[in-house]
Amino acid sequence: MKLQKKQAMVGWGFVSSGALLIFIFYFYPIIRAFVLSFQTGVGVNMQYAGLFNYRRLLTDNLFKTSLTNVFIYLVLQVPVMLTLALILANLLNDRTLKYRGFFRTVIFLPCATSLVSYAIIFRSMFALDGLVNALLMNLNLLAQPINWIGHPWTARLLIVFALTWRWTGYNMIFYLSGLQNIDHSIYEAAMIDGAGGIDRFTKITIPLLKPIILLTTIISTNGTIQLFDETMNITNGGPANSTLSVSQYIYKLSFHYSPRFGYAAAISFIIFIIVAFLAFIQMKVGDQR
Repeated sequence: MKLQKKQAMVGWGFVSSGALLIFIFYFYPIIRAFVLSFQTGVGVNMQYAGLFNYRRLLTDNLFKTSLTNVFIYLVLQVPVMLTLALILANLLNDRTLKYRGFFRTVIFLPCATSLVSYAIIFRSMFALDGLVNALLMNLNLLAQPINWIGHPWTARLLIVFALTWRWTGYNMIFYLSGLQNIDHSIYEAAMIDGAGGIDRFTKITIPLLKPIILLTTIISTNGTIQLFDETMNITNGGPANSTLSVSQYIYKLSFHYSPRFGYAAAISFIIFIIVAFLAFIQMKVGDQR
């Protein structure tokens, strides 16, 4: 046996166990869920139903509500979060800034907190008798406390605020790594030519970070459409399902209501198609290659 073939066999020996585990715990459940999406029934009593579950989606108002909610989060939260992350990364990339390591750590720390823990803390802070209402009333900015979780739009804005707080630092790290790969002499040449801070940011930083911006946009879009922890732990989908996310609806179909695993699987694949379609559009718009 030739040496090259022996090396190839050794390499396949190393990756085969990992590939097998990935197939068993990742690809097989996807295939099984796809088959399940064409079945109907309660619990384990399943039978083939063709496209029944997919046709049911067209008349399911709760699914439409949950899908509308995640797109509201997507439109309100993702642009604000990515813009804020880009501005913070640009500021913290300044070589003359003191304690920039400390500021980077502080901004990134929310990303290291537990999803469930921070969601419960936000729910407590924005309760009717919580810290936020008490602070605003002590500052005479409110005459009476706001029921943040009890009104549809304030509850949605609360989730948007929580998501922005949690994930801004995460995206900032991507932008910081991209900024550190940009030669500082480019900025020095621009300053010599009279370019101000805004011109350097819009005409040098953003164009050179375009691949990273595209990556973070796709990741953030994917994560927002599959949102679960915040809506589950902060508002529990309320009030009146006005903050219900698609992932939470899938969870309720599977474990909260009478188990409808086939219908839940069908919704999962529709979300997969939506995510893939949005990622395709973003690649076409953002990647000039």
